[in-house]
Amino acid sequence: MPNRSSDALFQLIKSLEKSEKRNFKLYIKRNSGSEDLKITRLFDAMDKMEDYDEAQLLEKNKSIKKQQLSNAKAHLYRQILSSLRLIKNDENIDIQLHEQLDHARILYNKGLYLQSLKMLDRIKENAKAHNQVTFLLQVLFFEKKIEALHITRSMQDRADRLTAEVDEVNGHLRQVSAWSNLSLQLYSWYIRNGLARNEKDEMAVQLFFEQHAPTGPGKDLGFYEKLYQYQSYCWYAFIREDFLLYYRYAQKWVDLFEKSPFMIGIETAHYIKGMHNLLGAHFDLLNYPRFTETLEHFEAFSRSGIVLHNHNNLIQTFVYLYISKLNKHFLDGTFTEGLTLVPYIEEKLKEYEIYLDRHRILVFYYKIACLYFGSGDYERTIDYLNKIINWKVDLRTDLQCYSRLLHLIAHYELGNFELLEYLTIGVYRFMAKMENLSGVEEEIFRFLRRSFKVVRGQIRPELEKLLEKLKKYEKNRFETRAFVYLDIISWLESKIKNVPVQDVIREKYMNGNRN
Repeated sequence: MPNRSSDALFQLIKSLEKSEKRNFKLYIKRNSGSEDLKITRLFDAMDKMEDYDEAQLLEKNKSIKKQQLSNAKAHLYRQILSSLRLIKNDENIDIQLHEQLDHARILYNKGLYLQSLKMLDRIKENAKAHNQVTFLLQVLFFEKKIEALHITRSMQDRADRLTAEVDEVNGHLRQVSAWSNLSLQLYSWYIRNGLARNEKDEMAVQLFFEQHAPTGPGKDLGFYEKLYQYQSYCWYAFIREDFLLYYRYAQKWVDLFEKSPFMIGIETAHYIKGMHNLLGAHFDLLNYPRFTETLEHFEAFSRSGIVLHNHNNLIQTFVYLYISKLNKHFLDGTFTEGLTLVPYIEEKLKEYEIYLDRHRILVFYYKIACLYFGSGDYERTIDYLNKIINWKVDLRTDLQCYSRLLHLIAHYELGNFELLEYLTIGVYRFMAKMENLSGVEEEIFRFLRRSFKVVRGQIRPELEKLLEKLKKYEKNRFETRAFVYLDIISWLESKIKNVPVQDVIREKYMNGNRN
């Protein structure tokens, strides 16, 4: 588990680029005072620390008293944000709009009502041009305030027009709120549980979707209504393992940005997530050509200024780009070649550890474990699986379960049969408790229990029986999740043919089909 500092100021300082640190120093000098000089020393002290240690900080900076530290840190935090605002105000449309709205309020406070209204009209046009519906409501309420308190005679029928505008914006906001709420709830369900395990799960998700999906006219939807609608259908389809529907809405999600390319710069994180889901859909459908084409497009995007000049975009792009790069090695069976990515991924996970959520780290650990398994390094497989197994179980129960199952198979490959018999009982109970046992997993456990009593040289018939049984499950939608997380079919074929598992998958890739 990553060692994360929970100190907000320390995290903020560590996130700064060299140019941002230099700008902060210049900003403080221009507004220097005795207190500012003190916080500059505090800034330098924290910047030099590898990990935040308050006792060490006070020991090395005698001028800072313990009782003053909390206030000094709060003041430094505000000053850093103020310095960043000065150099970042052209990067975000919402920051620009807020600045313009501030100017309109200043004009109003000076009694210059007509000038304030003219500026509000310009803000509205800017907000509409960039699909900033939520901001429009703030502007309209300010306009209503001016018209209600002062006789401006700025336009005939002003009251009727403002009322109609507010009603229109509220209609859009209701749709945006409903679809974004549904999208968030479905995504939260997936993070907690993973894919639907049975008909009960599927019915629960379907009922929730039907109860919360907005009804009524679907025409004249704005950018954000469409974005959250497509996201909602993506999560809904993915949880139910309807990968074709998942692909269709992931493509709609990305196409929405392609049709309005300026929105990529405004909602970059949503675009990155859309590309991730489109790549995931091609991966799940085993669509090799489109997966490769989309990955190349995403990699080119990762080198764009939008990504390179924004820390958050850089981190998110790294996560999704390298998950897809690992997936490509799974698709074409080049597991050993894929291991060359691991040192760089480990380096970046360390560099970004204070920013990455645990879910992403778990996914990386599992995929790296699968790379080692596919390349035949079962000890390293176990090392990475232990990182997941020893983590507190509070999300992705499916990933926790399949990590334990792959853990068993890795020990089986190493011939650790005494340990395996003990582990099998524990893993079976764990998966049963999580209600995560499918027919595929039941068959795997039966095989493992039988294998303890079979002479090593006579195991092939048992493997052939297991393969025959599992192939019957391949077309069962509620069983396919086992094959999504663990290519048990290819593993069995490799054992029967006595060849490395990556050779089996590579052959399937070269043939362009999956048996």
